[in-house]
Amino acid sequence: MEHTLKVTNVLSDPTRFNIYQFMIQHRHEVTVTEIADHFDIHPNVARMHLTKLQDINLLISYSKRTGKGGRPSRLYSLSEEVIELNFPHRDYKMFSIIALETFAELGDPGKEALYQTGRKYGLKIMERYDTPAIKSLSIDQKLQILEDAGIMLGMYPEFTYVPDTNSIMFKVNNCPFKEIALTNHSLVCNMHQYFLRGMFESLFTNIKLIETENMLTGCENCSYVAELS
Repeated sequence: MEHTLKVTNVLSDPTRFNIYQFMIQHRHEVTVTEIADHFDIHPNVARMHLTKLQDINLLISYSKRTGKGGRPSRLYSLSEEVIELNFPHRDYKMFSIIALETFAELGDPGKEALYQTGRKYGLKIMERYDTPAIKSLSIDQKLQILEDAGIMLGMYPEFTYVPDTNSIMFKVNNCPFKEIALTNHSLVCNMHQYFLRGMFESLFTNIKLIETENMLTGCENCSYVAELS
């Protein structure tokens, strides 16, 4: 509870919260200067915000020489800390593990249930756009819906349509299931793919979803190719 209060206090500052969101979305190391320039704040203010985030273990920092001489640069990157802001504390992690194990024991019906959940979620998101029919949406509009849904789920995805191959390249910059995936890698990732496939197929008739990179195996993010038919 004490740590939760510290996290809440630190992230209550809008600029600090936006800096943390920026780092989750882009997932690369940053310098004080980069943050200062991006958010149009003084470097000393940027350094203070980054230090506050480091103090509650949301960021880590280290020195790195640039090869240009002079003092090494201090770089900041995301830590492995997972934020849980629940009052009172609720063990959603344990609940998630139980739910995933239940899906696994169900076998194919469990995968189908998660696929249908993803499909329903995609359709629900579509309602926000007040569109008369899926067929009337352009590729860009469909990708915008998927991006909005991904942001709401905490994935911070990026989508690119490739006309030559009629496919969509996309990457997930943040895994909302990372903490439980560390000990249930195969199960969580497989279930997540069924969920993603359901979301895609709420907008596209048929797709083939192929994972090309996985952040839990050392890659910078999770990357996929969605082949459209």
